[in-house]
Amino acid sequence: MDRPVLEIKNLKASASGVRILNGIDLTVRGGEIHALMGPNGSGKSTLSSVIMGHPDYTVEEGEVLLNGENLLEKSVDERARAGVFLALQYPVEISGVTNSQFLRTAINARRDEKNPIPYAEFVKEMRKAVKDLEMNENLPKRYLNEGFSGGEKKRNEILQMKLLNPSVAILDEIDSGLDIDAVRIVGSNVSDMVKERKGGLGVIVITHYQRLLDYIKPDFVHVLSKGKIIKSGGCELVSMLEKEGYSWIDAYERGAM
Repeated sequence: MDRPVLEIKNLKASASGVRILNGIDLTVRGGEIHALMGPNGSGKSTLSSVIMGHPDYTVEEGEVLLNGENLLEKSVDERARAGVFLALQYPVEISGVTNSQFLRTAINARRDEKNPIPYAEFVKEMRKAVKDLEMNENLPKRYLNEGFSGGEKKRNEILQMKLLNPSVAILDEIDSGLDIDAVRIVGSNVSDMVKERKGGLGVIVITHYQRLLDYIKPDFVHVLSKGKIIKSGGCELVSMLEKEGYSWIDAYERGAM
């Protein structure tokens, strides 16, 4: 299996005329887990939205390439079909559409239209994923996220990720609203996916807290500030942030440390 490569080059983007991203450079390869951390307003969620093509953001400069193809020239659905997945920070509710209907339609959108997933195969895969995530067995019949708790919605995002098998997955604060057990379940499932795909899946984890990264061990950690990556490292950087927070950023940017 070829390893997917997501390349972000000098990405600058704005919303309502205000610059938010000020030159992001980041390369994520299959089999790698990258953690993005930083204070509120640093551009983490904006980056995920720009990668997926959210219409509220304007790309002013730079490139976002997946396996050499420019994602910025593609529509949102084309980016998803190409293999990019975004687990939303605030999943939406869709009444009248069941989880199983939504997921089977999404899976078939990524397949050759002449080769849709057989129903029996879909049911088998969905039941296994539901069991892996320790979700309620009646979930396939429920309307998408309707009446779900915050934790159920986040697990449902990972359920979609497991069934869609993306090349690159972006998890935008997937741990917010999760209790300790749910963080463990979500984190373990994501880690298992990366291992099972054997280089076929790259992950970007956006988070504020170490607790998720105890289960999704990052290969690289990046700190964003004012729309730029100002520091990169390994897991030791997570430990430093847990102890010191972001009070050091101003001095670091001034070159005082």
